[in-house]
Amino acid sequence: MFSKLLKNVINQGARQYSSKKGLKVTVCGGSGGIGQPLSLLLKQSPLITDLSIYDIAPVTPGVVADLSHMDTNSNVTSHVGLDNLKDAVADTDVVIIPAGIPRKPGMTRDDLFNTNISIVCDIIKVIGQVSPHALVGIISNPVNSAVPAAAEILKKLNVYDPKRLFGVTTLDIVRSNRFIAELKGLNATDVNVPVIGGHSGPTIIPLISQCTPQVKFDHDVLVKLTKRIQEAGTEVVQAKAGAGSATLSMAFAGAKFTTSMCRAILGEPNVVECSFVESTVTDSPYFSTPVLIGKNGIEKNFGMGNLSDFEKDLLKAALPELASNIKKGADFGKNYK
Repeated sequence: MFSKLLKNVINQGARQYSSKKGLKVTVCGGSGGIGQPLSLLLKQSPLITDLSIYDIAPVTPGVVADLSHMDTNSNVTSHVGLDNLKDAVADTDVVIIPAGIPRKPGMTRDDLFNTNISIVCDIIKVIGQVSPHALVGIISNPVNSAVPAAAEILKKLNVYDPKRLFGVTTLDIVRSNRFIAELKGLNATDVNVPVIGGHSGPTIIPLISQCTPQVKFDHDVLVKLTKRIQEAGTEVVQAKAGAGSATLSMAFAGAKFTTSMCRAILGEPNVVECSFVESTVTDSPYFSTPVLIGKNGIEKNFGMGNLSDFEKDLLKAALPELASNIKKGADFGKNYK
């Protein structure tokens, strides 16, 4: 059901709701490899009237000047450095966070931990102080640790609302849709695969048995396809030969998720996205599943649905690593000052 709902949202939402009052969206890390193309895509959305770009990079005013020349109906503002972060997130409806360093060859998402989690916590602290009612989407890796770290920061500020904090795993869905479409000769925009679990390696669990339209693969092909989806980030890192990680596809996926949050806030019904959120679906305290997003965040968690035996084995393998990732992030957030 959620696959069909999500496709309806993508196809109909922007046209139906473009005449309503627009929103303020803040991109934290807007001058980086993901942030710039993400901001470019968001500048084109009719749902956004104010696009706030925050970064510590000195090129940020230039990025904003460049974006401001686009003839779309949104204003863009520049905010450089932590001292100006409060202005960036003040009165914002949505904050999307791609800030951090990219992966390089040989690095895992976990290798990014200390630098990127510190950056995320700095940003989350200010959001909690200034705009605790904003919907927040975290792109910065490792997402499996960044979300629980952020939650602990917000708890200490007494403003934590699990309905408003999201880990953006949309790239895993985007990749799954594309790879399956290639194998089956389908139009990728007609394919939707829920991806559950987390957002790194074996914690990424594509539910190919629940794909819309329905597809079937021989076991050997299914194993190879699943492994490719799980290791797709490494595929890009290696292909760029040290020059970066997935930025364009991540920006595309991030824009899709951000737009979905905007549609939901503006009152569109049946907005469904997979996201890494606080959860009771499994023993893991945070887990990615399709969720219904409304004006104030998550309204319903659709859970996992019926898993195949192959997917049950993937889930069993994912949970221990997820537990480790989550604990590491939560402990960091608890000790953050």
